[in-house]
Amino acid sequence: MKVYFVGAGPGSVDLLTVKAHRLISNAKVCVYAGSLVSPQVMTLVPSSAEVYDSSRMSLPEIIEVCRAARSQGLDVVRLHSGDPSIYGAIREQMIELDREGIEYEVIPGVSSFQAAAAALKTELTAPEVSQTVILTRTSGRTVMPETQELEELARSRATLCVFLSASKIRDLAGRLVAHYGADCPAAVVYRASWPEQEVIEGTLEGFSANEDLDRFQKSTMFIVGRALAKEQGRSRLYDPGFSHGFRRGRQE
Repeated sequence: MKVYFVGAGPGSVDLLTVKAHRLISNAKVCVYAGSLVSPQVMTLVPSSAEVYDSSRMSLPEIIEVCRAARSQGLDVVRLHSGDPSIYGAIREQMIELDREGIEYEVIPGVSSFQAAAAALKTELTAPEVSQTVILTRTSGRTVMPETQELEELARSRATLCVFLSASKIRDLAGRLVAHYGADCPAAVVYRASWPEQEVIEGTLEGFSANEDLDRFQKSTMFIVGRALAKEQGRSRLYDPGFSHGFRRGRQE
């Protein structure tokens, strides 16, 4: 018996990994992350499976489901939105499973920040502009370490992908102006890859004054950085005067 921590991706069934699709489609017991996992993905779960919504469960209750499944010799598919390694709270579950002697495995998934970049049809890095992408969030029930507060991270002027902060976008935009500039490109992507996906592009100054953004309360990615600008310098990768091992090999 094994517990599979499965990345359900950002929403679209097409963005599931082959392994994730197979595990979900054959699940006997499934614990999924409430409204964060799209209904599209949940349609793959067999109607005969035992299904539990973890948004209504405590950690001990989730572990009890795993214990019960072990007694029946059944694997558990533990569905997390996006990729389980990013804000998935899987560590605490793994600690309890270790105590129980229950084996587990992690199946990666496409993260919402990747799906958001795809929706924007952009790169998150740009030559001589930003070669670093920071995945972060703001303080809520989980307090941020002092050295990782938004203003500290913004000093790098790297591309910021801000999770779990939908209700604070206007405030965040205003706070970031001092580091990125009022005209810095920014984007909001609501439910990337879902049928109701919505994309809003603008600047930090514009976002800080845009009351329409207040309607977003969850499932929203906020991306900031000058790498989002459409006109950028070119990468040297395909420069005619630049060679690398693979290209040199073909020429030879």
